[in-house]
Amino acid sequence: MPPADVAGTAGRIIANIEKVIIGKRPQVTLAVAAYFSEGHILLEDVPGVAKTMLARALARSVGCTFKRLQCTPDLLPTDVTGVSVFNQKTAEFEFRPGPVFAQTLLADEINRATPRTQAALLEAMAERRVSADGQTYVLKPPFLVVATQNPVDQEGTFPLPEAQLDRFLVRLSLGYPSLEEEGKMLARLQKGHPIEDLKPVVSADDVLACQEAIRGVHVDEKVTRYILEIVHASRGHEDVALGGSPRASLALFRTAQALAAVAGRDFALPDDVKRMAQPVLAHRLILKPESRLRKRTAAAVVKDLVGDARVPVTDRQKAESEDMFDR
Repeated sequence: MPPADVAGTAGRIIANIEKVIIGKRPQVTLAVAAYFSEGHILLEDVPGVAKTMLARALARSVGCTFKRLQCTPDLLPTDVTGVSVFNQKTAEFEFRPGPVFAQTLLADEINRATPRTQAALLEAMAERRVSADGQTYVLKPPFLVVATQNPVDQEGTFPLPEAQLDRFLVRLSLGYPSLEEEGKMLARLQKGHPIEDLKPVVSADDVLACQEAIRGVHVDEKVTRYILEIVHASRGHEDVALGGSPRASLALFRTAQALAAVAGRDFALPDDVKRMAQPVLAHRLILKPESRLRKRTAAAVVKDLVGDARVPVTDRQKAESEDMFDR
């Protein structure tokens, strides 16, 4: 699939989601880029800003199976992965798949589930398979986990461990709408919710083709070096106790490819890396206690890292600049 077709597929998904989500095109674009990168999405924001609605709209826009898992403290790992039930007719145990076997899984308020239950998603997110009762079951692609959490209310919650946060390709925040956007939302919701009328605009095969095409997007050696410099600098930053892992480098590399393809390009630019740096890196950094006391945030550290790294100029950019100058 050429980049133009990837951009067309992404455009149809984004336009369909925007029938429900108003004024959040940058976040929706990043979510689609993460989906095409074969990654998982963590939506972290205050209640009522359409985190769950974004996940539902994305799932409805693609012809894939969808399950929603409402996380609570009494949720068990088997409620996620599935359980074996004894069949009296056959006198054998039969495995009944849990919601994780859907192609798109919404884990709502994931930080309200216990660590034991949160860990049930680790293998599925990392390896696209589930082990239960000595058997391994491969999940049907394309597989996507969209998790939501509220960072404000910490009562009765269990913060995600670093190992699980690292499994999420990006962490996004929607934020409040503007006055005009909220007015449009009220008018649109007056007679019913548009999510009920949302239909699939692309198939699962289209998404798989886009995911395959992303891997063919060219990344110049200078851009690759730029990615590595940013991630390596995070490991030695004065405010950081634990920097980005090699998985973070790969995530930044892959999402830069995806963002380029969504824009219709067959090559990644340093600007793609800049745009993806915060969604990819901020949730992977662990700040030192003294830095948190000084009100330093991971987002501010990522901004410093990107600002300190020297932005390269690729041969492709030079050639295009020379062409424009000749004209």
